[in-house]
Amino acid sequence: MDFQVKRNIQDINWAEVNQLLKGFGLTNHTVLETKFVFEHSQEVVFILLDNQLIGCGRALTDYIAQAAIYNIAVDKDYQGQGIGKFIIKTFVDHLSKCNITLYTHPNTVSWYKQLGFESMKTGMAIYHESHIEELRKMNFV
Repeated sequence: MDFQVKRNIQDINWAEVNQLLKGFGLTNHTVLETKFVFEHSQEVVFILLDNQLIGCGRALTDYIAQAAIYNIAVDKDYQGQGIGKFIIKTFVDHLSKCNITLYTHPNTVSWYKQLGFESMKTGMAIYHESHIEELRKMNFV
């Protein structure tokens, strides 16, 4: 299979991005809100096959010290083929001067550890009141 890698937001089908993220519980945003968060991210990766989105991710960064990776998703039909690893490696390579943090589902912690990430002992967050109960149910906090 010949995948296309896009590192910009031009000609992206935002409905596909939103649908992919919603399929993994990674967003409850509208299509326009999803477009907005990707537009305001310094780094993006989209993986397409025959012009159809099959993977994506985004990162926020200052390019000097800190970066955070969000919204890593690969269509279930294409998992296990190294696409997620490719997306993560792309971010890690481009953000190599930074400490990189990420949020992930509790079920995928071990996968990220295989890619070199370590669990933090002091990570903390303030969650929006509309999200906290769902995050507790999913064992995020």
